[in-house]
Amino acid sequence: MSTHIYRLALCLSLTFLSAGTASAWDRFGHMMAASIAYDGLTPAARTKAVQLIKLNPDYKLWIKGVAKANQNKTAFVMAATWPDAIKGKKTYTNDGEHPTNPNAAANIGYSDKLMHRYWHYIDEPFSPDGTPLAQPQVPNAQTQITEFRKTLALPSAANKLKSYDLVWILHLVGDVHQPLHATSRFTHDLPQGDNGGNLVELCALPCKKELHAYWDNILGTGKSPTSAIKKAAALPAPDATLAAESDESQWIQESFAIAKQSVYASPIGVGAGPFTTDAAYKAAAVGIADQQIALAGARLAKLLNAAFQ
Repeated sequence: MSTHIYRLALCLSLTFLSAGTASAWDRFGHMMAASIAYDGLTPAARTKAVQLIKLNPDYKLWIKGVAKANQNKTAFVMAATWPDAIKGKKTYTNDGEHPTNPNAAANIGYSDKLMHRYWHYIDEPFSPDGTPLAQPQVPNAQTQITEFRKTLALPSAANKLKSYDLVWILHLVGDVHQPLHATSRFTHDLPQGDNGGNLVELCALPCKKELHAYWDNILGTGKSPTSAIKKAAALPAPDATLAAESDESQWIQESFAIAKQSVYASPIGVGAGPFTTDAAYKAAAVGIADQQIALAGARLAKLLNAAFQ
Protein backbone atom coordinates (compact mmCIF):
# COMPACT_ATOMS: atom_id res chain seq x y z
CA MET A 1 0.00 0.00 0.00
CA SER A 2 1.44 3.38 -1.00
CA THR A 3 2.01 6.13 1.56
CA HIS A 4 -0.80 8.25 0.08
CA ILE A 5 -3.33 5.40 0.14
CA TYR A 6 -2.33 4.45 3.71
CA ARG A 7 -2.75 8.09 4.77
CA LEU A 8 -6.16 8.24 3.11
CA ALA A 9 -7.27 5.06 4.88
CA LEU A 10 -6.19 6.58 8.19
CA CYS A 11 -8.08 9.81 7.51
CA LEU A 12 -11.19 7.90 6.54
CA SER A 13 -11.07 5.73 9.64
CA LEU A 14 -11.12 8.92 11.71
CA THR A 15 -13.93 10.33 9.59
CA PHE A 16 -16.11 7.28 10.29
CA LEU A 17 -16.10 8.14 13.99
CA SER A 18 -17.88 11.44 13.34
CA ALA A 19 -19.75 10.81 10.09
CA GLY A 20 -23.06 12.61 10.14
CA THR A 21 -25.65 14.04 7.83
CA ALA A 22 -24.52 15.98 4.79
CA SER A 23 -25.88 16.45 1.33
CA ALA A 24 -25.01 15.00 -1.99
CA TRP A 25 -22.90 13.15 -4.47
CA ASP A 26 -24.66 12.63 -7.76
CA ARG A 27 -25.34 16.01 -9.51
CA PHE A 28 -25.24 17.79 -6.18
CA GLY A 29 -21.91 16.26 -5.29
CA HIS A 30 -20.36 17.31 -8.59
CA MET A 31 -21.49 20.88 -7.89
CA MET A 32 -20.00 20.69 -4.40
CA ALA A 33 -16.63 19.57 -5.71
CA ALA A 34 -16.66 22.32 -8.32
CA SER A 35 -17.57 24.92 -5.69
CA ILE A 36 -14.56 23.91 -3.60
CA ALA A 37 -12.38 24.05 -6.69
CA TYR A 38 -13.64 27.52 -7.66
CA ASP A 39 -12.78 28.86 -4.20
CA GLY A 40 -9.26 27.46 -4.54
CA LEU A 41 -8.46 29.01 -7.91
CA THR A 42 -5.91 31.77 -8.30
CA PRO A 43 -7.27 35.02 -9.79
CA ALA A 44 -5.63 34.23 -13.14
CA ALA A 45 -6.99 30.69 -13.25
CA ARG A 46 -10.47 31.84 -12.24
CA THR A 47 -10.53 34.48 -14.97
CA LYS A 48 -9.51 31.90 -17.60
CA ALA A 49 -11.98 29.29 -16.35
CA VAL A 50 -14.87 31.75 -16.39
CA GLN A 51 -13.94 32.82 -19.92
CA LEU A 52 -13.95 29.22 -21.13
CA ILE A 53 -17.20 28.23 -19.43
CA LYS A 54 -18.99 31.08 -21.21
CA LEU A 55 -18.33 29.18 -24.45
CA ASN A 56 -20.43 26.17 -23.37
CA PRO A 57 -23.75 25.94 -25.27
CA ASP A 58 -25.70 25.73 -21.99
CA TYR A 59 -24.06 28.77 -20.36
CA LYS A 60 -27.10 31.04 -20.70
CA LEU A 61 -29.30 28.42 -19.06
CA TRP A 62 -26.93 28.17 -16.11
CA ILE A 63 -27.05 31.90 -15.33
CA LYS A 64 -30.74 32.49 -16.08
CA GLY A 65 -32.28 34.32 -13.14
CA VAL A 66 -28.97 34.40 -11.24
CA ALA A 67 -27.78 37.71 -9.78
CA LYS A 68 -24.86 39.10 -11.78
CA ALA A 69 -22.52 38.89 -8.79
CA ASN A 70 -23.13 35.15 -8.52
CA GLN A 71 -23.13 34.21 -12.20
CA ASN A 72 -19.49 33.21 -12.55
CA LYS A 73 -19.45 30.74 -9.67
CA THR A 74 -22.93 29.41 -10.45
CA ALA A 75 -21.96 28.69 -14.06
CA PHE A 76 -18.74 27.04 -12.91
CA VAL A 77 -20.51 24.63 -10.55
CA MET A 78 -23.25 23.92 -13.09
CA ALA A 79 -20.61 23.17 -15.73
CA ALA A 80 -19.53 20.17 -13.66
CA THR A 81 -22.92 18.56 -14.35
CA TRP A 82 -22.84 19.00 -18.15
CA PRO A 83 -21.32 15.59 -19.08
CA ASP A 84 -24.27 13.93 -17.33
CA ALA A 85 -26.80 16.43 -18.71
CA ILE A 86 -25.98 15.52 -22.32
CA LYS A 87 -27.23 11.98 -21.65
CA GLY A 88 -30.72 13.45 -21.80
CA LYS A 89 -30.22 15.54 -24.92
CA LYS A 90 -31.72 14.26 -28.19
CA THR A 91 -28.87 15.83 -30.15
CA TYR A 92 -26.37 13.43 -28.53
CA THR A 93 -25.88 9.78 -29.49
CA ASN A 94 -25.71 7.06 -26.88
CA ASP A 95 -22.71 5.06 -28.07
CA GLY A 96 -22.98 2.56 -25.24
CA GLU A 97 -20.69 1.41 -22.46
CA HIS A 98 -18.25 -0.49 -24.69
CA PRO A 99 -16.87 1.87 -27.32
CA THR A 100 -16.36 0.68 -30.86
CA ASN A 101 -16.65 4.07 -32.57
CA PRO A 102 -13.29 5.23 -34.00
CA ASN A 103 -13.96 8.61 -32.34
CA ALA A 104 -14.39 7.08 -28.87
CA ALA A 105 -11.24 8.79 -27.57
CA ALA A 106 -11.21 11.79 -29.90
CA ASN A 107 -10.86 15.21 -28.33
CA ILE A 108 -12.63 17.42 -30.86
CA GLY A 109 -14.77 19.68 -28.68
CA TYR A 110 -18.46 20.55 -28.90
CA SER A 111 -18.82 19.18 -32.41
CA ASP A 112 -18.58 15.75 -30.75
CA LYS A 113 -22.15 14.53 -30.27
CA LEU A 114 -21.35 11.22 -28.58
CA MET A 115 -22.37 10.76 -24.93
CA HIS A 116 -19.13 8.93 -24.04
CA ARG A 117 -20.61 7.12 -21.03
CA TYR A 118 -17.39 5.06 -20.77
CA TRP A 119 -15.39 8.21 -20.02
CA HIS A 120 -17.02 8.44 -16.58
CA TYR A 121 -15.26 5.48 -14.95
CA ILE A 122 -12.42 2.99 -15.01
CA ASP A 123 -13.11 -0.60 -13.98
CA GLU A 124 -10.05 -1.63 -12.00
CA PRO A 125 -10.79 -5.32 -11.35
CA PHE A 126 -10.62 -7.50 -8.26
CA SER A 127 -12.15 -10.75 -7.08
CA PRO A 128 -12.75 -12.08 -3.57
CA ASP A 129 -13.31 -15.66 -4.81
CA GLY A 130 -10.67 -16.23 -7.50
CA THR A 131 -12.86 -15.42 -10.51
CA PRO A 132 -10.70 -14.50 -13.53
CA LEU A 133 -10.36 -10.74 -14.09
CA ALA A 134 -10.78 -8.53 -17.15
CA GLN A 135 -8.61 -5.43 -17.41
CA PRO A 136 -10.18 -1.97 -17.84
CA GLN A 137 -11.26 -0.97 -21.34
CA VAL A 138 -9.90 2.14 -23.00
CA PRO A 139 -10.72 4.94 -23.31
CA ASN A 140 -11.82 5.50 -19.72
CA ALA A 141 -11.85 8.19 -17.04
CA GLN A 142 -8.09 8.04 -16.53
CA THR A 143 -7.18 8.32 -20.20
CA GLN A 144 -9.53 11.27 -20.65
CA ILE A 145 -8.42 13.21 -17.58
CA THR A 146 -4.85 12.82 -18.80
CA GLU A 147 -5.79 14.06 -22.28
CA PHE A 148 -7.95 16.97 -21.15
CA ARG A 149 -5.52 18.36 -18.58
CA LYS A 150 -2.75 18.25 -21.22
CA THR A 151 -4.91 20.21 -23.68
CA LEU A 152 -5.95 22.77 -21.06
CA ALA A 153 -2.29 23.61 -20.48
CA LEU A 154 -1.46 23.82 -24.19
CA PRO A 155 -1.11 27.47 -25.33
CA SER A 156 -1.88 26.59 -28.94
CA ALA A 157 -5.19 24.81 -28.20
CA ALA A 158 -8.34 26.70 -29.25
CA ASN A 159 -10.48 28.16 -26.47
CA LYS A 160 -13.58 26.33 -27.73
CA LEU A 161 -11.76 23.02 -27.32
CA LYS A 162 -10.46 24.02 -23.92
CA SER A 163 -14.01 24.91 -22.88
CA TYR A 164 -15.17 21.39 -23.75
CA ASP A 165 -12.22 19.84 -21.94
CA LEU A 166 -12.77 22.01 -18.89
CA VAL A 167 -16.40 20.99 -18.32
CA TRP A 168 -15.46 17.35 -18.81
CA ILE A 169 -12.53 17.52 -16.42
CA LEU A 170 -14.66 19.26 -13.78
CA HIS A 171 -16.95 16.25 -13.94
CA LEU A 172 -14.45 13.43 -14.35
CA VAL A 173 -12.26 14.42 -11.42
CA GLY A 174 -15.41 14.20 -9.30
CA ASP A 175 -16.29 10.85 -10.85
CA VAL A 176 -13.00 9.13 -10.07
CA HIS A 177 -13.34 10.12 -6.41
CA GLN A 178 -16.52 8.02 -6.21
CA PRO A 179 -15.10 4.60 -5.29
CA LEU A 180 -17.46 2.64 -7.55
CA HIS A 181 -16.32 4.66 -10.56
CA ALA A 182 -12.91 3.05 -10.11
CA THR A 183 -13.65 -0.66 -9.86
CA SER A 184 -15.55 -3.74 -10.95
CA ARG A 185 -15.83 -6.79 -8.69
CA PHE A 186 -15.66 -10.22 -10.34
CA THR A 187 -17.39 -13.14 -8.60
CA HIS A 188 -18.62 -16.61 -9.52
CA ASP A 189 -22.17 -15.35 -10.08
CA LEU A 190 -20.98 -12.16 -11.85
CA PRO A 191 -18.06 -13.51 -13.90
CA GLN A 192 -18.07 -10.51 -16.26
CA GLY A 193 -17.81 -8.10 -13.34
CA ASP A 194 -20.47 -6.12 -11.48
CA ASN A 195 -19.99 -2.92 -13.51
CA GLY A 196 -18.98 -0.80 -10.56
CA GLY A 197 -21.73 -2.17 -8.32
CA ASN A 198 -24.47 -1.59 -10.88
CA LEU A 199 -25.30 -5.32 -10.84
CA VAL A 200 -25.32 -5.66 -7.04
CA GLU A 201 -28.87 -5.42 -5.69
CA LEU A 202 -29.78 -3.81 -2.40
CA CYS A 203 -32.87 -4.87 -0.39
CA ALA A 204 -35.28 -7.62 -1.27
CA LEU A 205 -37.64 -7.15 -4.21
CA PRO A 206 -39.65 -5.05 -4.97
CA CYS A 207 -36.94 -2.70 -3.68
CA LYS A 208 -35.18 -1.58 -6.87
CA LYS A 209 -31.90 -0.17 -5.64
CA GLU A 210 -28.39 -1.18 -6.51
CA LEU A 211 -25.04 -0.54 -4.89
CA HIS A 212 -23.71 1.95 -7.44
CA ALA A 213 -26.75 4.24 -7.21
CA TYR A 214 -26.65 4.01 -3.42
CA TRP A 215 -23.15 5.46 -3.45
CA ASP A 216 -23.90 8.02 -6.17
CA ASN A 217 -26.81 9.32 -4.08
CA ILE A 218 -25.55 8.69 -0.55
CA LEU A 219 -25.52 12.38 0.34
CA GLY A 220 -28.66 13.40 -1.54
CA THR A 221 -29.84 14.33 -5.01
CA GLY A 222 -30.49 18.08 -4.79
CA LYS A 223 -30.29 20.25 -7.90
CA SER A 224 -29.76 23.72 -6.43
CA PRO A 225 -26.30 25.20 -7.08
CA THR A 226 -26.86 27.64 -4.21
CA SER A 227 -27.46 24.76 -1.80
CA ALA A 228 -24.45 22.87 -3.14
CA ILE A 229 -22.20 25.90 -2.69
CA LYS A 230 -23.43 26.34 0.87
CA LYS A 231 -22.97 22.67 1.74
CA ALA A 232 -19.50 22.58 0.17
CA ALA A 233 -18.41 25.51 2.33
CA ALA A 234 -19.34 23.52 5.44
CA LEU A 235 -17.13 20.53 4.61
CA PRO A 236 -13.88 20.17 6.56
CA ALA A 237 -10.74 20.84 4.53
CA PRO A 238 -9.09 17.65 3.30
CA ASP A 239 -5.74 16.40 4.51
CA ALA A 240 -3.15 18.72 2.97
CA THR A 241 -0.80 15.94 1.88
CA LEU A 242 -3.59 14.06 0.14
CA ALA A 243 -4.93 17.23 -1.47
CA ALA A 244 -1.49 17.93 -2.94
CA GLU A 245 -1.49 14.61 -4.86
CA SER A 246 -1.74 15.57 -8.54
CA ASP A 247 -1.49 12.19 -10.29
CA GLU A 248 -4.89 11.04 -11.57
CA SER A 249 -3.75 7.41 -11.56
CA GLN A 250 -3.09 7.75 -7.83
CA TRP A 251 -6.58 9.21 -7.26
CA ILE A 252 -8.03 6.16 -8.98
CA GLN A 253 -5.94 3.74 -6.93
CA GLU A 254 -7.13 5.47 -3.75
CA SER A 255 -10.76 5.07 -4.82
CA PHE A 256 -10.10 1.46 -5.80
CA ALA A 257 -8.66 0.78 -2.34
CA ILE A 258 -11.67 2.43 -0.67
CA ALA A 259 -14.05 0.32 -2.74
CA LYS A 260 -12.37 -2.94 -1.75
CA GLN A 261 -12.05 -1.99 1.91
CA SER A 262 -15.20 0.00 2.65
CA VAL A 263 -17.77 -0.26 -0.17
CA TYR A 264 -17.77 -4.05 -0.49
CA ALA A 265 -17.89 -4.36 3.29
CA SER A 266 -20.46 -5.94 5.60
CA PRO A 267 -23.40 -6.08 5.13
CA ILE A 268 -22.48 -6.18 1.42
CA GLY A 269 -21.59 -9.79 0.77
CA VAL A 270 -20.00 -11.59 -2.17
CA GLY A 271 -22.13 -11.79 -5.28
CA ALA A 272 -25.17 -10.03 -6.69
CA GLY A 273 -27.25 -9.78 -3.51
CA PRO A 274 -29.77 -8.53 -2.63
CA PHE A 275 -28.14 -7.06 0.48
CA THR A 276 -29.63 -4.74 3.10
CA THR A 277 -27.54 -1.83 4.34
CA ASP A 278 -27.61 -0.63 7.94
CA ALA A 279 -27.01 2.61 9.83
CA ALA A 280 -23.32 1.90 10.43
CA TYR A 281 -22.71 1.27 6.73
CA LYS A 282 -24.52 4.47 5.77
CA ALA A 283 -22.59 6.55 8.32
CA ALA A 284 -19.30 5.23 6.96
CA ALA A 285 -20.43 5.92 3.38
CA VAL A 286 -21.36 9.51 4.24
CA GLY A 287 -17.96 10.04 5.84
CA ILE A 288 -16.18 8.68 2.77
CA ALA A 289 -18.28 10.83 0.44
CA ASP A 290 -17.54 13.99 2.42
CA GLN A 291 -13.81 13.23 2.35
CA GLN A 292 -13.78 12.36 -1.34
CA ILE A 293 -15.75 15.43 -2.44
CA ALA A 294 -13.40 17.69 -0.46
CA LEU A 295 -10.37 15.99 -2.02
CA ALA A 296 -11.83 16.19 -5.53
CA GLY A 297 -12.43 19.92 -5.16
CA ALA A 298 -8.97 20.65 -3.78
CA ARG A 299 -7.29 18.57 -6.48
CA LEU A 300 -9.36 20.22 -9.22
CA ALA A 301 -8.19 23.63 -8.03
CA LYS A 302 -4.57 22.49 -8.07
CA LEU A 303 -4.95 21.02 -11.56
CA LEU A 304 -6.57 24.16 -13.00
CA ASN A 305 -4.15 26.53 -11.29
CA ALA A 306 -1.30 24.63 -12.94
CA ALA A 307 -3.02 24.56 -16.34
CA PHE A 308 -3.96 28.25 -16.35
CA GLN A 309 -0.90 29.80 -14.74
